[in-house]
Amino acid sequence: MEKQLDVLAKRLGLRTNPTIFFVSAGLMVLFLVLLLLFPVQIGDAFGNSREWIVTNLGWFFILGVTVWLVFLVVIAFSRYGHLRLGDDDSRPEYGNVSWFAMLFAGGIGTVLMFWGVAEPISHFGAPPFAGVEPYSAAAAEDAMSISLYHLSFHTWAIFTLPGLAFGYFIYRYKLPLRVSSVFYPFLKDRIYGPIGKTIDIFAVLGTLFGLAVSLGLGTSQIGAGINTLMPDVENGMWLQVGIITVLTAVAVSSIVAGLDKGVKRLSNLNILMAVGLMIFVLVSGDTVFLLRQIPQSIGTYLQDLTGLAFWNDAMSPFVKESGWGWQGGWTVFYWAWTVTWAPFMGVFLARISKGRTIRQFVGGVLVAPSVFTAVWFVVWGWSAMELDGIGGDGGPISEAVSENVATAMFTFFDNFPATTLVSGIAIVVVALFFATSSDSASLVVDMLCVGTAEPGPTHQRVFWGVSEGALAASLIVLGGLTGRDGLAALQQVITVIGLPIFILVFLMMFSLLKGLKQDRVAAIEAQFAGVLAKRDKGRVRPSVAGQGRSKPRVAGTGRAPATAERVEDDATLVRDAEST
Repeated sequence: MEKQLDVLAKRLGLRTNPTIFFVSAGLMVLFLVLLLLFPVQIGDAFGNSREWIVTNLGWFFILGVTVWLVFLVVIAFSRYGHLRLGDDDSRPEYGNVSWFAMLFAGGIGTVLMFWGVAEPISHFGAPPFAGVEPYSAAAAEDAMSISLYHLSFHTWAIFTLPGLAFGYFIYRYKLPLRVSSVFYPFLKDRIYGPIGKTIDIFAVLGTLFGLAVSLGLGTSQIGAGINTLMPDVENGMWLQVGIITVLTAVAVSSIVAGLDKGVKRLSNLNILMAVGLMIFVLVSGDTVFLLRQIPQSIGTYLQDLTGLAFWNDAMSPFVKESGWGWQGGWTVFYWAWTVTWAPFMGVFLARISKGRTIRQFVGGVLVAPSVFTAVWFVVWGWSAMELDGIGGDGGPISEAVSENVATAMFTFFDNFPATTLVSGIAIVVVALFFATSSDSASLVVDMLCVGTAEPGPTHQRVFWGVSEGALAASLIVLGGLTGRDGLAALQQVITVIGLPIFILVFLMMFSLLKGLKQDRVAAIEAQFAGVLAKRDKGRVRPSVAGQGRSKPRVAGTGRAPATAERVEDDATLVRDAEST
């Protein structure tokens, strides 16, 4: 079978792993066909599966991401923090500004635009904690802390862990640029066999579905903006499908240009426009109030972080009439959705971060975007809550969120000067975030199939770009044909797809730790071999108490074979030798 796929790949002019490429593409096409034939049944299946996952495994999602965050902080400040993602003498290929712009635009740019107003307002009007009055000052503070919990450190921990693992194994172990390479310490050469290919196929499909959800959210927001500017144009299913078609064409153009030209240029332009929009809101709104809220909200979030990180709403059956379920629609959805981006963002971050140390990587990817996210949500969220009336009964923004989340930002702009112009710019920013996410993901999916950082043939990359647009449009159609809310349909699909990817990323943590320990053992052995070579030449004569010569030697080395106990003796010998 594999030989036939290889022949087919050559006939089509592809440069890829035929099994990963054709199986991933085939499963995606199969899903699209089944979706077309049985939309209601598939919608029901995803809905029931999501309900089971949220009810029985929601705690696993919540606890798991917190464990990843703690693990990353510990690794960054450990003795492994100085190791580079590459050879010891390698240095970063991109400057800090371009690096940050690419990781941000390829990450959650569409999410910030969509939820910057909508999420704080949602929690402001419907507090998740029992006993908190809607629209009160306490509800506003809780809304901001929860929004930052969802989209700052924890979200970026989901990206940072696989990015660190990919960069480490791909550049230090010289392994293929694939998700399966991360599991080399456990699988060894089996990463090239059926197990490794299965992992890579899951990663490709997860990336495609994760991007499709983001594109679905972004498209619904663009449609809402068009409807605001042109009320006669209904923000319906077919408008959104048309938007996806147009923007997929833009993304494909960037794909053809490649990472350094297309993605980098679009990312830099996009981040400048987004920052400009945020500054406009800051200056045009209650500037002093917002500037005071930036440090205060960050401090409140850090103070609340421990409780939020482990909060599972376990007492809800006793204190809430609706019981448990709020976190299923918010936190679990966020983590399941974000983790489907983990393979894409991990490979993408590794690709643009070669040469950086583990400490630099974790600090840059985990901290810098989180700080920007905090400032973004303070400016947008607190402006919206203040305009809606803190201590009141809610206003037009809350009403817009309750009717259609995608319209929140444009209702918010009604309170600012040059509403039409600003809304138009916001539509362009969302569209560019759409394009940068799509072209970045397409290039990375292609890399996962090829196994190297070198892009495949142009038509091969274009195929993935078009596929992502088709999948996103299909999920929009799924919501329309089944009569479900579009966002609800997206939540159901992504929660189910996210579970196996979540388990894979959880296992990456143990694989990375095992690889780091093996790296340290190899470094000690290499250093010890150098010390022995110097000693044999008479230049260094270390003397270690209890170090006998009766142990068996490894041929050609003049020393005993390495064991766990022997490594500790070697370390002592090296330290004594260096001090001699």
